[in-house]
Amino acid sequence: MALEEQCSAPPRWRSISLTHVEFPEDDLTGHVLAYISLLPIAILVGFVTLIVFKRELHTISFFGGLILNEGVNWLLKHILREPRPCAGAHSTLNTEYGMPSSHSQLIWFFVVYFFLFLYLRMHQTNNARCVDLLWRHILSIILLGIALSVSYSRVYLLYHTWSQVFYGGVAGSTIGIVWFFFTQEVLTPLFPKIAAWPISEYFLVRDTSLIPNILWFEYTVTRSEARNRQRKLGTKLQ
Repeated sequence: MALEEQCSAPPRWRSISLTHVEFPEDDLTGHVLAYISLLPIAILVGFVTLIVFKRELHTISFFGGLILNEGVNWLLKHILREPRPCAGAHSTLNTEYGMPSSHSQLIWFFVVYFFLFLYLRMHQTNNARCVDLLWRHILSIILLGIALSVSYSRVYLLYHTWSQVFYGGVAGSTIGIVWFFFTQEVLTPLFPKIAAWPISEYFLVRDTSLIPNILWFEYTVTRSEARNRQRKLGTKLQ
């Protein structure tokens, strides 16, 4: 009893709604779609992780486009002020406005930008071998399926209407196209200069725009360095 009297809890509490997704009870499809609906959050977390560990300028630019896309979505929602469907269906919402869908806008920005990166930028810097084209096509199909699944999940779970999801996809795709060509034509030529700034060198920020296959490059360089060090170590032990 004494402990209850000493507790001075605030009268009202709020949850962090960023990852709060509700689905109908005993609905397996809704349960799965609720997790799919969280994929845009996973993408943002993935970008932050890549930036921290890779510190590559194009990745930073890509992430900057995602943030810009989210800012445009917030602005459009507060200009249009279109309510979500089924008012009161969900207890926790980030905002009461639903036009356009932020999840749909983010995932379509990401997918369209990635499409352009795969088929335009990589096509210019790498030989179009059959295996390379095959994995690009497979990855594109997977990304398209993810975008459609996320969009459908928002309608199924009654967070948005079809029109809100559709226009979110249109807005995200448009911004993705514009940002890709802005990055390619305006920012990419500046990347070598930015990478040479003292602050960039201090934080180990790098530009890999001219390297066609960064995974293969890092693998071969790391393997070569490991073998050299192993050889030197073996020489010292003899």
